[in-house]
Amino acid sequence: SGFNSIGHMDTMSRGRHQIGHYKEGEEFIQNVFHVLSQIFTGKEKSNLAICWLQYEISKVIQCLQAKKKKKLKAQGRKSKKLAKNFLKAPDNRNNLSLWKLYAYLEWLLGNTDDSRKVFDTALCTAGTGGLKSAQLCSLSLLYAQLEVELLESLEGAVTSRAVHILTKLAENGPYVPYSGQVSPVNVLKARKTYEHALQEYLSKTAVSDQDQANDTDQLVNLVGCYALFQYLTLGIDAAVLIYTQASEKLEVSGSQKCENTGENFGILNFPSALEAVTLLHTNLLRFHMKISVYPLNPLREALTEALKRYPSNQSLWRSYIHIQRKSHCASKARRFFDSVTRSTNSLEPWLFAIQAEQMRKKLTEKVQRADVGEIHCTIPETGLTNRIVALFEHAVQSENGTHCPLLWRMYLNFMV
Repeated sequence: SGFNSIGHMDTMSRGRHQIGHYKEGEEFIQNVFHVLSQIFTGKEKSNLAICWLQYEISKVIQCLQAKKKKKLKAQGRKSKKLAKNFLKAPDNRNNLSLWKLYAYLEWLLGNTDDSRKVFDTALCTAGTGGLKSAQLCSLSLLYAQLEVELLESLEGAVTSRAVHILTKLAENGPYVPYSGQVSPVNVLKARKTYEHALQEYLSKTAVSDQDQANDTDQLVNLVGCYALFQYLTLGIDAAVLIYTQASEKLEVSGSQKCENTGENFGILNFPSALEAVTLLHTNLLRFHMKISVYPLNPLREALTEALKRYPSNQSLWRSYIHIQRKSHCASKARRFFDSVTRSTNSLEPWLFAIQAEQMRKKLTEKVQRADVGEIHCTIPETGLTNRIVALFEHAVQSENGTHCPLLWRMYLNFMV
């Protein structure tokens, strides 16, 4: 994807300014997209449109993170115009992935009602694929997730818009926009439908090559929809149970596949399916902790297990250092970073270990300098500085670290 914040210089602040996309680089990327859109046709052209819109959304998110309102307005106008042009093309009118991105863009720009209209329109025109359609599941999952994020507590969640969306998906009939209530009978029927659909997917064994990628996406979306449905109607424990069942089944199938390398056992992309399910699981736990009282341990355990398995997953690392910031004991996190960096060649554990220490250093300096006016702390915090330098030294000596421009830039930046 290349435009991740860890991949370019905007992770460093220069004075008060965040370094964003450079003008020349931005022009180059736009030119590439324009040239390719004239060359490609059919499916490739649609895929290119999806990539282009994802890139535009990444810039909107960047403006939101930097809290630049003026820039956000201008960027939003440009991105919306592009999205509308894509959807006008005859080939793209029924492309649910593009509709999904356009609705998400509207949501990010704060136009919740417009976004809902786009989602509803897409779901009404999508037909009746139900849980069998990967794109329909993916669209409904995002819509429901965004709606859930607006909830302040789980009280009354059973009649929320999110439950309506997930219930309608399971009904397999034409979509009807939310009218303010969800019937309990439909909720019970939907739960049964989800249960059967998931069992059916998890009991599948040999799959032909071309169906594998679709099946992986479908399984992840199905697990996501079912778990979110359970979370809203029964609570967090019911949702966690779904994730646990799915993960166990995927792990077993994955190991069976390794033993029988000669034949395809189950869905080919098991590791990626397992990683995606883990990500959904940890994100739900984080959200639940935000809106209600819940122990930190289940989330910490889920993240440490997942990171041992997927040491280069940036989203998981971000969640990990986010929860570690809240605890005042650094030794546990340091031991964990140390064990992961020893067992993998990935560079991400090093980068995030350094980031975690830098955040800790910033925090201690802030505390030491609080309310003393001009007189800065007389005892400098050298322990953390030495630790960060040691981490940089070890990281640049690793095989991947030696060739990573970002790491060298961060090191120089820190030493200055």
